[in-house]
Amino acid sequence: MTPKTTLEKITDFISTPLKKKLEINQQTIEKSLLDLFENVAHHVPAYQQFLKNQNINPDDVKTLEDFQNLPIINKENYITNYPFNELCYQGKIENCDIIASSSGSTGKPTFWPRFLTDELQIATRFEQIFHDSFHGDKKRSLAIICFTLGTWVGGIFTANCCRHLAMKGYPITVITPGNNKTEILRIVQEIGHNFDQVVLLGYPPFLKDVIDTGVNNQINWQKYHVKLVMAGEVFSEEWRSLVGQRLGLNLENICYDFASMYGTADAGVLANETPLSICIRRFLANNPIAAKELFGESRLPTLVQYDPCDRYFEVINKTLLFSGNNGIPLIRYNILDSGGIITYQEMINFLEKYNFNPVIELANKRGIHQLPFVYIFGRSNFTVSYFGANIYPENISVGLEQPIIREWVTGKFVLQVKEDLDQNKFLSIVVELLPGIEPTQDRKTAITNSILSQLLRLNSEFANYTPQEYQAPQIELKLTGDSEYFPVGVKHRYTRK
Repeated sequence: MTPKTTLEKITDFISTPLKKKLEINQQTIEKSLLDLFENVAHHVPAYQQFLKNQNINPDDVKTLEDFQNLPIINKENYITNYPFNELCYQGKIENCDIIASSSGSTGKPTFWPRFLTDELQIATRFEQIFHDSFHGDKKRSLAIICFTLGTWVGGIFTANCCRHLAMKGYPITVITPGNNKTEILRIVQEIGHNFDQVVLLGYPPFLKDVIDTGVNNQINWQKYHVKLVMAGEVFSEEWRSLVGQRLGLNLENICYDFASMYGTADAGVLANETPLSICIRRFLANNPIAAKELFGESRLPTLVQYDPCDRYFEVINKTLLFSGNNGIPLIRYNILDSGGIITYQEMINFLEKYNFNPVIELANKRGIHQLPFVYIFGRSNFTVSYFGANIYPENISVGLEQPIIREWVTGKFVLQVKEDLDQNKFLSIVVELLPGIEPTQDRKTAITNSILSQLLRLNSEFANYTPQEYQAPQIELKLTGDSEYFPVGVKHRYTRK
């Protein structure tokens, strides 16, 4: 990209108000998508060869319907099938100025290059959060990057996007301790009081650990007016309320204190929570019948809004595809996440059936944009099957986040189906206790009852498929950092096969 083009894109980012950026219509969506395809089809060697192998003439793709008939790409048939440089525009890796690495959770780590201007469209997702949720255009914000730093996409990408907002005029100051808990707490206490609010950006379980450690060290979180930006894991609304209480937040305003992002190393942030999506999700959390009707499953997915001009979503057989520009541009890319899309009006019409209007519910009208919704369950291999019912980690989390129980546990657990000596199946849940909490029979009984109660409430398959005598899970309590189930410093997995 030439310096002139780079300057034009930076100028456009700085000068375009957020509200104008998010004004979309079907014509602009279709034009953005077809322009992206034309650019990729004519300037990315790998995609040119891919289309040729599929006997597709790119000049024949002239409508949205044509686009939606293009072959789906994924890591196996595209990313790992062509030389690294040929996945980039003009086949030049040097057109990108930074490279991130995926976590490698599905196998060998993958490298994803990008250029400064690729971050600008992602920075708009952060702008939505800081402007619409946190009033960060007026309030001085200390953004503490708690994502892991290094080649992984989360830390450096997030820091850069926050700095882009500062360049646009937002009073944001960034500091990057990464996942060093001691350093994060030191930063909060020593300089947090210089700002109107402190924004912690990181993975939900880690942020909760930071907050709990702060509480144990007598940190008065309330005086720092903490906001949270998260990514990487689904969490329950009970979890959001619990963390909000420990931060001393007003739960009536909680839709404006949190924001979760749907992000990936492949293409940055694809979508983000808004006050509107949080308001809707909290209603659905208390109305599991409505949630099951809307989402089709007995668990609550991540619910976010997206700009289809930046990241265009499609759904094929309950699997999400997206298209978007980046250092490696992607056309109809299958990231292997299950979920679905709902238009703004479809969502409002559905909620009307349950006499709920989220627009009226939100006293503050900032952040209400008529953007479509995408919901994400993640990958099906994180569930276990028990008597034909799919049991989701999200169902178990809610049971551990109930009053009293949450004072004993970290929130981590391992869910699996086992067999006894007579080869009868039973539901096994190993739970990690907080430091200083001892495993007792009374605690085990209380945790069992809490999890069973929430499973029966949230999961109609479990309630109807599982014989009553097999419904109660067998709970095992482990001390913090148990080497077999909860090793320190290792990314936790909530299920085992």
